[in-house]
Amino acid sequence: MKHVSILVLKGATVSSIDGSLQIFSRVNDFLKHKGQEPFYRIEVIATEHNTSIGHGLYAVQANRLLKEVTKSDLIILPTVCGDFGKIVEQNKDYYDWIIDQYHRGAEVAGLCVGSYCLAATGLLNGKQCAIHWASAEAFQQMYPAIHVIADKIITDDQAIYTSGGGYSYLNLLLYIIEKHLGREISILASKMFQIDYERKDQTPFAIFVGQKQHGDSTVVNAQEFIEANYQEKISVDELSEKNHIGRRTFERRFKKSTGNSINEYIQRVRVEAAKRQLEAGRKTINEVIYEVGYSDLNAFRSVFKKYTGLSPIDYRNKYKA
Repeated sequence: MKHVSILVLKGATVSSIDGSLQIFSRVNDFLKHKGQEPFYRIEVIATEHNTSIGHGLYAVQANRLLKEVTKSDLIILPTVCGDFGKIVEQNKDYYDWIIDQYHRGAEVAGLCVGSYCLAATGLLNGKQCAIHWASAEAFQQMYPAIHVIADKIITDDQAIYTSGGGYSYLNLLLYIIEKHLGREISILASKMFQIDYERKDQTPFAIFVGQKQHGDSTVVNAQEFIEANYQEKISVDELSEKNHIGRRTFERRFKKSTGNSINEYIQRVRVEAAKRQLEAGRKTINEVIYEVGYSDLNAFRSVFKKYTGLSPIDYRNKYKA
């Protein structure tokens, strides 16, 4: 039997604590129905008996205090919400315990931005970490030693699991259950809880917003020009000349500031504009392509799928009004 510790982090969401408890508990019920022994012993663990979360709206009563748990097999860090820097500081009493348990063989799972607290332990340094696409940039700045994955839902790196997206933790729990008990039980859980078993990436859900808090005014000027004129043919040479800077220096500064090359930034702005038009559903694919600055259907389809994981037609069918 595996001992599961669901931590009641300060700033945690009730849904991710109770959702984790429910799924592991129901898996035990499935096994009992099959005439097998329960596989998980699940406990809600905290540093105090009653922890206030959700801006004081909820109080979670722990099964046991952290100091009472000497051995755990799987540690769940739930999704958190609020000022991440503050939340990381508020939960520092958990970190030495998590580190010790991991070195003693425990698996550790950070659910969505609960990985901020997991990262604070240092256990993610040099490892992959999935994080919600909207938090990826800030997370990378806060933890530069971690390999941030902003397009995938799940990472599994040396017994440390992470998930990107508020409710994609459900997919991560199914993944962990499959590793422990096999695909049959995991699929059964997905059917009973109606979780999309095959969802693998975040790209269809991501919204591109260009990073402008980097402090390079020349790059910001170029970003704003691209965003205002994405329908036109824009060249790197034109942008560097407009900003009175050499092309190679400009390209280097743009990449450093935004995380994208200039051409990638143009592509992403155009794709975001196309997504909005496809969601409205009032124009043909060809009309949308032309209006966002493309004339080659195949080229646009390739770029669009690169950033969304879907073809333009599939995207429109998924999100149109």
